[in-house]
Amino acid sequence: MRLGSTRSVFVHAGARETTSHLEATMKRFFLLALLSAPVIVGQVMDDPIVLKVDVENRVLYRNNVSDVSKLGKEPGPVAATENIPFVSGLNIGDIVAINGEPVKGIWSYSYIHTTPFRKAPQAGQFIADADQSAIVFCTWQIYAEDGTFLGVISDSGAGQGHSITGTLAAFFGLSGAHSEMGMTTPARVATTAEDPAKRRIHGGGKGSTTFHLYPRVRPAVHSTPNGPAVFHSDFSQVTAENPARPGEALIITATGLGPVKPNLDPPGAVKFSDLPYQEVNGPVTVIFNGKQLHVSNKIGWPGQTTLYRLDFQVPSDATAGMATIQLIATWIPGPAVTIPVGTQR
Repeated sequence: MRLGSTRSVFVHAGARETTSHLEATMKRFFLLALLSAPVIVGQVMDDPIVLKVDVENRVLYRNNVSDVSKLGKEPGPVAATENIPFVSGLNIGDIVAINGEPVKGIWSYSYIHTTPFRKAPQAGQFIADADQSAIVFCTWQIYAEDGTFLGVISDSGAGQGHSITGTLAAFFGLSGAHSEMGMTTPARVATTAEDPAKRRIHGGGKGSTTFHLYPRVRPAVHSTPNGPAVFHSDFSQVTAENPARPGEALIITATGLGPVKPNLDPPGAVKFSDLPYQEVNGPVTVIFNGKQLHVSNKIGWPGQTTLYRLDFQVPSDATAGMATIQLIATWIPGPAVTIPVGTQR
């Protein structure tokens, strides 16, 4: 954080709050002391993150057209011929929802052959020690409904499931696996002579798959020796002696929220900038006593590399006592913490 500026500007609910140089310096020194203190180890979550991904308009394009001048030219639909050994192909489908939440995206997988492996093969099948489908290589490109790019998950495998081989953006560092695609409507099988621009017009299969993912980092409220790093608007920490109040705007110092705009560098790779502040790219939600709350700000804390600032408002009907706070960043939930809430002043 920069201490030499004459004024410190903080974003709150879309407006800018200004303080004097002295006040800003005192607040920054106070906050830096808290953030640099030894971190209290929080809850360790070993359970996987479960993502159910829904896909529509799935078409399997078999590459059994030998004349390259005819590839993608027929308005179609053009049904594929029988399965032929050593023929490669491509599956394409639209990602339409994750855990029931509407999204956009493309799921595609390529394979070097469609012919299965068999212990007792028929003519034209591959012999092997186990019955298994062809090996495929998947890519899941995921976007928010407004078109914001969220991330990529890549995997490969066969009949027993697919293991994660690479990730990008919000999913950086994830490991895990997913099951085979379960189809409620079978995929349409076409040849590569069909114009792929007509895929949605002609339609295709519909189904879903389930990912079990293990994040390298989960979103969390930063911890300090005085408790969770949750602050009032004057940057005094929320404590039993200074509790949150119903309807009050609070500031959270968080970790594990993923890349920030515009470059989407891997978290921790670069320091977050001062003005203009860098917004977290993916969606972030604060869960307060089980209720989803709007986040008015989600930015990388200037000068830091893995600390973020979130602003939210305590519900006006919050009751006095200990309240539970949990963060969710791009479908990845973090551990819960508790803060004291007092009565309305």
